[in-house]
Formats: sequence, C-alpha cells, structure tokens
Amino acid sequence: MTFKQKIYHRYHQLIQDRIDAFRDMIVALTEDSKNDAKGSAGDKHETALSMMHIEQEKLNTKLKEVLTQKAVLDKLDPSVVAETIILGSLVKANGIYLYLSLALPKINVEGINVIALSPQSPLGNKLMGEKTGFSFDINTTQYTIEEIL
Repeated sequence: MTFKQKIYHRYHQLIQDRIDAFRDMIVALTEDSKNDAKGSAGDKHETALSMMHIEQEKLNTKLKEVLTQKAVLDKLDPSVVAETIILGSLVKANGIYLYLSLALPKINVEGINVIALSPQSPLGNKLMGEKTGFSFDINTTQYTIEEIL
C-alpha cells in the first residue's frame, strides 16, 4: 500500500469511527427515551423527552454532515496520481504534506504529519490545478510545490 493510500484509509477510518459514534449516541438516546417513558409522569417527563428529542435532532444533523464527508471521500481514488493538483492529490509543499480532500483533522502516518484540506480553503484553492515547482504566497508565507503524489 502506498503512502497516499495509507492516508486515504486512515481518513476513511476516522470518518467511519465518527459515523459509528453518532449512531451509537442516537441509539442510546432512543433507548433512554423509551425507558424514561415507562417510569415518569407529568411535566418533568415531558421536559426530559423534549430535551432528548432536541439532542437527537442535533446528533442526526451531525451524522448527516459526516455521511456527506464520507460520500466525498468515497469518490476519491487514492491510486490516481495526476500531473496537476486535483481533488484527492497528496501534495508536498515546504516539507508539509497536504491531502486535498476535505477539511479534516491532522493525522500522522508513518511518523509524517498530514493535513487534509478542502479545495475551497484559501490554501487548497491556490493549489488546485497547479504543477510541481509552482510558488505562491498566502498570509506572508511563500509556498513551493515540491511533489504531487
């Protein structure tokens, strides 16, 4: 497996873990509301159920966002290496590895830090469509594309 494929799989696992966590929390809230319905009565009961429902709606919204991220990641092919930077490219610039995909947390693969960025971000936007050797400035920092993987 290539370095880029390891990065792809690590991000894929990260997103899947988030999906599983949100689903577990939603199931737990559903179970809690069923159990609460059996043993409570009155205004306190209605307030508790209402709060659980609001929390469940928030979790469902977050789950939808993460599922959308997964759909974007699923469309990427980590085996593709293009001459110009495209969605799914791994770029080395100024010694930093940048994975053009989604705005996701920084990860460490084989002792190397990798930053995932969205093509809509200022840095991602500058990189899209460029080739090795291209230099540009963002916020007084000059970047040079060293390698496209």
